[in-house]
Amino acid sequence: MSALGYYLESEGIPTVQISLVREHTEALAPPRALWVPFMLGRPFGVPGDAGFQRRVLLAALQLLEREAGPLIEDFIEDAPHEEVGGPPEGLACPVSFPRPASDGTAEDRFAAEVSQLTAWHDVALRYRGRTMTGLTGLAPDALFRYLVDWLGSSPPAPFRDGFTPGQALKLATDEMKAFYYEAKAVQPGSHSAGEINDWFWLHTAAGEVFLALREMARQSTDVTLKGLATGSLVPRAADAALDASARGRA
Repeated sequence: MSALGYYLESEGIPTVQISLVREHTEALAPPRALWVPFMLGRPFGVPGDAGFQRRVLLAALQLLEREAGPLIEDFIEDAPHEEVGGPPEGLACPVSFPRPASDGTAEDRFAAEVSQLTAWHDVALRYRGRTMTGLTGLAPDALFRYLVDWLGSSPPAPFRDGFTPGQALKLATDEMKAFYYEAKAVQPGSHSAGEINDWFWLHTAAGEVFLALREMARQSTDVTLKGLATGSLVPRAADAALDASARGRA
């Protein structure tokens, strides 16, 4: 988008973009950008809050009054708290689950989590009537295996023709994370998006596997994989939560 911005500006069309990853925006130095401290995938904050979204949009559009930079402006408000919530009364999962295993390898615990969350994800589908999963065409257990195989000595081929290794791994990790988030959101209790995010990165084996996948990508000679190591697989907010947790245990 930054390169496209310069192209459009050269044709006399002013541009502004909204940035979720400040480091990338600083490196690419677009003509004008508004950095927002929100979750990845939510450039305007939480869904359904039209007033807040309007403030973000106006803050971005106001940058068009400024001369082309490079210019990066920070949005000073954080996104409102969002209660994701659980299913409505009367809709419950009839299966009783054991507590997640705290021993065994990360792969074993990852497999157990996927197995246990599958029934909850079925509840989520019944409740919401929609899902962000399914783009890979892989069932949860096959998606688990695909991700784990990336940590072996022979990484798997992309699951779809025309995909680079980096594109395939990014789509697979995004789908697995959506599976976890949707399943967790309908479990008993009230869950904010931030709480679910912390749960994923601090308390699941999937989060451990994602960290290992980032390290694999960082050491890879494949440029499409190497690019995933700089905020795509593990967002900055997750790193901050992990660092804070580590300091709390010290």
